[in-house]
Amino acid sequence: MGYLQRQEPKRADLHEIMPEIKSLVVVALNYYTGDEPTARNAGEVARYARFDDYHSTMWDRLNSLQSFVLSEYPGTNAKAYCDTGPITERDFAMRAGVGWIGKHTNLINRGIGNWFFLGELLLDLPLKQDAPETTHCGTCSRCLTACPTQAITAPYQLDARRCISYLTIELKGSIPPELRPLIGNRIYGCDDCLAVCPWNKFAVKSADPAVQPRADLLSPELCELLTLTDQSFNERFRNSPIRRTKRRGLLRNVCVALGNIGDHSALPYLAKACADSEPLIREHAEWAIEQINRRLESDKKCISNSQAH
Repeated sequence: MGYLQRQEPKRADLHEIMPEIKSLVVVALNYYTGDEPTARNAGEVARYARFDDYHSTMWDRLNSLQSFVLSEYPGTNAKAYCDTGPITERDFAMRAGVGWIGKHTNLINRGIGNWFFLGELLLDLPLKQDAPETTHCGTCSRCLTACPTQAITAPYQLDARRCISYLTIELKGSIPPELRPLIGNRIYGCDDCLAVCPWNKFAVKSADPAVQPRADLLSPELCELLTLTDQSFNERFRNSPIRRTKRRGLLRNVCVALGNIGDHSALPYLAKACADSEPLIREHAEWAIEQINRRLESDKKCISNSQAH
C-alpha cells in the first residue's frame, strides 16, 4: 500500500489536486439491504462487494451532480472522486456533517449507521459550509472486542497488517499462518466491526437496484470457487470489486476458509488446488488440507475415547 505514502502531499493540500478549489461537497450512498445469513460451508463476502463495483455507480451519480452544478453555475470547474484519489474522505465527511469517525476508524451516520459509501465533488465555487459532525461513540467499545484479529489496537487506531479486509484484499502474498485461523470463512473483506455498532439500529434498507446483492455472492460455494480458471474468474467478477484480488488472491482466501471450516468433503478440491500453477494457491491449499486432516484425527480420538468409556 505504498501509494498512501506517495500521495501524502496531495492529501495534505487539496490545492495540489485542484489549485482553484473553493469548496468540497461530500455525498453518501446507503448500501444496506438487510441481514442475509451465510449458508454452512459457504464463504462470506463483505456487504459492499456483494453487488457490482460501487465506484461506477458513484461516478455516474457524481457526474450527474456535476452536470446539475454546471447548469446552475455555468463555467464552474469540478472534479469528482470516489475512494480512488488522494483525498482523506472520512475527515472531510466529518467536517461536512455527513458523520463521525468511529472507534473502528470508519464513518458512522446517525441516520443510517455504518453502511454507506462516500463520494466527493471538488469545486471552484464558494459554498456555505455545513456544520461539522461530533463524535457519538461514548463509552461503547463493541467494535474493538468484535474484531477477530484484534486489529483495532485502541479506540481510533487500526493496525492494517492484522485487519481481515487488508489480509484478504490488499495483501498480495502469503497470509501469516498465525492469522489464518482467525479469518474464519471470510473470503473477501470483513464487516464485524461495522456490524456490531449500535447505531445500525437506524439503518434503512435501500431499494436502490445498484446495491442489491448478487445471488452468487450471498453465500458463495467455496469448493465451486476453487474450480475457477483465469478466464472463468474474469468473466464472473468482471464488474465486481472482487476482481481486485485476481484469481490467485481469491483462491488463496478460499483455501484458508475451507481449512477453517474443516469439512473433509473439500479435500478432493484442495488436492487439485495443490497442483495449481500459482504457488500462492498451492501453499494455502496444503495448509488447508493439514488443518482438515488434523481435525479429522482429533475427531477420531474423541470418538475412540467416548467408546472406551
